[in-house]
Amino acid sequence: MNTSTLPHAANEFGCIAQAWQAHEGELRGYLRHRMAEADAADDVLQDVFVKAMRQGQGFCTLTNPRAWLFQVARNALIDRARTSHPTEPLDDDAPIADPGLAEQAPVDTLADCLTSVIGKLAPEDAEVLRSCDLQGQTVRDYAQFCGLSLPAAKSRLLRARQRLRERLLVDCQVGFDPNGSVCCYVPGNPSD
Repeated sequence: MNTSTLPHAANEFGCIAQAWQAHEGELRGYLRHRMAEADAADDVLQDVFVKAMRQGQGFCTLTNPRAWLFQVARNALIDRARTSHPTEPLDDDAPIADPGLAEQAPVDTLADCLTSVIGKLAPEDAEVLRSCDLQGQTVRDYAQFCGLSLPAAKSRLLRARQRLRERLLVDCQVGFDPNGSVCCYVPGNPSD
């Protein structure tokens, strides 16, 4: 063991021990006042102490160790509140959910209807929708590929989207909420 580091280590832990002795009771009271369980408050108090120890010599250079300890305690309370999720016991008669039947957003279940409707659109409408909306090609790249000006490509895409929306409303009976998001539709085979 290297004894040359002992005075430094003792000095480092001495300032932490001194600050801890001066403020531990006040910190414990603060945490117990804000937490329902005394054991949980003591766990947070221990976390604060560990963080102080990890600061090492940096802790000894603090101008206001009390403020630092309370800030760490406050942050620990916030972190604990964010990560705690209250639970309630289930009734014995409660049905067990099938993970395969998890509820999906209505827009996510439209894939079959969307594929069918796009296939019924004019070829140039289907092409621009597949390229720009489904495959992620930029309108600029689509315009260059098709030999169109950028305004012409944007106009083609806008008209194709309008015709797609009209077909979805009729063929899939899609409904929209006040924000314009898909809220519902009638699943099944779209009409011809």
